[in-house]
Amino acid sequence: MEAGEARETGAPEDAAAGPGLRCLVTGATGYIGGRLVPELLAAGHSVRCLARTPGKLRDHPWAGQVETVRGDVTDADSVGAAMEGIDVAYYLVHGLAGGPDFEETDRAAARIFGERARAAGVRRIVYLGGLTPDDVPVEQLSPHLRSRAEVGGILLGSGVPTAALRAAVIIGSGSASFEMLRYLTERLPVMVTPSWVSTRIQPIAVRDVLHCLVGSARMPGDVNRTFDIGGPDIITYREMMQRYARVAGLPHRLIVPVPVLTPRLSSHWIGLVTPVPRSIARPLAESLRYEVVCREHDITRYVPELPGRPFTFDQALTLALRRVREARVTTRWSSASVPGVPSDPLPTDPDWAGGSLYTDVRERDVAASPGALWRVVEGIGGDHGWYSFPLAWAVRGWLDRLIGGVGLRRGRRDAERLRVGDSLDFWRVEEIEPGRLLRLRAEMRLPGLAWLEMYAQEREGGGSHYRQRALFHPRGLLGHAYWWAVSPFHAVVFGGMARNIARAADQETEPARAVSVTSR
Repeated sequence: MEAGEARETGAPEDAAAGPGLRCLVTGATGYIGGRLVPELLAAGHSVRCLARTPGKLRDHPWAGQVETVRGDVTDADSVGAAMEGIDVAYYLVHGLAGGPDFEETDRAAARIFGERARAAGVRRIVYLGGLTPDDVPVEQLSPHLRSRAEVGGILLGSGVPTAALRAAVIIGSGSASFEMLRYLTERLPVMVTPSWVSTRIQPIAVRDVLHCLVGSARMPGDVNRTFDIGGPDIITYREMMQRYARVAGLPHRLIVPVPVLTPRLSSHWIGLVTPVPRSIARPLAESLRYEVVCREHDITRYVPELPGRPFTFDQALTLALRRVREARVTTRWSSASVPGVPSDPLPTDPDWAGGSLYTDVRERDVAASPGALWRVVEGIGGDHGWYSFPLAWAVRGWLDRLIGGVGLRRGRRDAERLRVGDSLDFWRVEEIEPGRLLRLRAEMRLPGLAWLEMYAQEREGGGSHYRQRALFHPRGLLGHAYWWAVSPFHAVVFGGMARNIARAADQETEPARAVSVTSR
């Protein structure tokens, strides 16, 4: 939640508006959905979350207050079951990085959602889409913006009253737009930039987006239309970078726009400098080619603005930076999974359901307590590094980015604590048993599936035992060749990792980590 100070010191914004509604939230594992759920709960509503992998919501602080059902927006039966008894259905999913057929997938999913909502007697659909330019025909928009506009049109024509909110750049700690802005400005004091840095944009604070989403639940039944939502500032991306530098206390940035950087080249440039992978950077860059400014502000007729709101661009930056510096980022752009293998078997499946499974196992006895060992394990990745051969990890991350993967620079949501579903550099937390097990699934580009498991166990007679297991399930001949090609490096990478984790645990005498062994 951005600007969460208001939530922590005051009553719920919606508390006096009437009895709570029954809300369905899709996309609860994503950036906006993960922040909307606690807002709806605070406003007195009950929440049901539709998720392909419900376990990814298990460790959220609000998980015990919601109902979670398994399903997918492309599966009509699961959507229909999730709609039963629902008053308001939030549609917060889209195929930003879903491959070449994402437009058709988005189209089909929106039709299913609208049809099942109408059949279930849902009173309202609330959709968050993208702001589009007034002077560009829909068919000439970028695929990303075109698809989001089409989804809004499908939901508006579903027969269920729909509030289709349209926002441009959303500024909040952990948002893809904020991370892109932050890394470009902080890392490049001199920039040769695409011409889109001169395009006018109307950014909005994520806290104001959430206020609009929550308030839209109670719109009158005859309201079925789009609403443009934005903050009070209309500025260029160049101004956004200069104002970020000022708010962050950085020197003035020299920005030189050139016309030759296409969206494709821009996405490579963004992917090189920022943690945002090319698959996400490209639709963002394509969208920034267009002037996206609100044509109306009619939503205030139904969702009154709060005192002192909406936040200015500088206020939104200040709040986001405070959250980052205090390590209180509740969701990130990387909260949503990379498309690919949600239903693939786990490495613990009996008799291994998927064929060949290569393993590399390392074990060490550790003098430190299991608690000290676990603190090192749970703090792995991000700024703490991977405890072995940093150059090898860095090269692997760069290679992954070069072929369109996420690379190493996603970092962590929280420097010390992990939860199921968190992204962790080019891994994702698949399972965590506090004090005992951390299982990571690789999201780097590989010819197969890969996991890394780390166990902390109590040792009889004192101390602890560390067990580390790397697993790889190859796809085809290339997968087998890959495993044997990298096997000679395992002793250095995985062996060194086990040794240095054990050493770091032995050196840790206080609850807070005493040393970082990233460079060892």
